Amino acid sequence: MSPTPVLMLPGMMLDGRLYAHQLAGLSGVYPTTVGDLTRSSSILDLAQDVLKEAPPRFALIGLSMGGIVAFEVWRQAPERVTHIGLLDTTFYPERPERREVRLEQIAKVEMGGLREVTASLKPLYLSRRNRENPRLLQAILDMGLRLGAEVFRCQSIALRDRRDSTDTLPTITCPALVLCGREDQLCPVEWHVAMANAIPRADLVVLAECGHLSAMEEPEAVTSAVERLLRRGPW
Repeated sequence: MSPTPVLMLPGMMLDGRLYAHQLAGLSGVYPTTVGDLTRSSSILDLAQDVLKEAPPRFALIGLSMGGIVAFEVWRQAPERVTHIGLLDTTFYPERPERREVRLEQIAKVEMGGLREVTASLKPLYLSRRNRENPRLLQAILDMGLRLGAEVFRCQSIALRDRRDSTDTLPTITCPALVLCGREDQLCPVEWHVAMANAIPRADLVVLAECGHLSAMEEPEAVTSAVERLLRRGPW
């Protein structure tokens, strides 16, 4: 039997460099690609974009916004998803106060403030021990600036208007991984505990001294967790 293809979905204003370690570690065994979340301004449309280019059946890994899109991919085509990994993400809709923040950020970016807004997000992404890590900070900034202001606007709107995925969780019947950093400020541990409890075949992994970007902060641990997920029988 051929190895399961793996499709990885990045977070907001992040690209395939988010998954550099996982791509290197998995691609020798599993055909591994990174989905494009830059072309639409709704979660529904982004999931359709992903499905148009995805293999007939695949394992799906999503971090942050990538996990939110993964819920929609599952809703649209559950028969195509063999395994699902939900990393540092949320099933909740946007909170009212966050909607206001997004509108302010979009306005700043449209006035040329992409670098400033991206830099302001960096402390939220990382654990305390990594908040001054120059390699990680520069990588986050480089990815955001490469994607640009229009992608920021589209992804912000998609996240702002996302639906509540609470009712989706118990429908996820394939093997699942729910993973987060214990210091994730954007999607806290308790959300992941609730997520893992609601998904029938979920394993929960919480990484100490790790923030929101677990795939970059604890790359070996995340790659190992994904490998364990892929070794589980699909259905």
